[in-house]
Amino acid sequence: MTRLRTMAPLLVAAVLTAIAVGTVQSAGCDDPGHYELVAGDYQLVGGCIAPGDIVVPDPAPAPARPAEEAAPAKG
Repeated sequence: MTRLRTMAPLLVAAVLTAIAVGTVQSAGCDDPGHYELVAGDYQLVGGCIAPGDIVVPDPAPAPARPAEEAAPAKG
């Protein structure tokens, strides 16, 4: 029974590794793409990601500071 307890994590890790490898191999992307320097910025050329696939929200505006914290202390 103790041998099974010591081997169980290794077996689970092997199964999860096999599932991960199978998932990556069946992803279906023939062209992984590459980055090119365009106008001082890098852009992904090719690949399986379309411009609308990843949506990045606009950053939240910084909260306004109260007037007493914004003004320097008098003294």
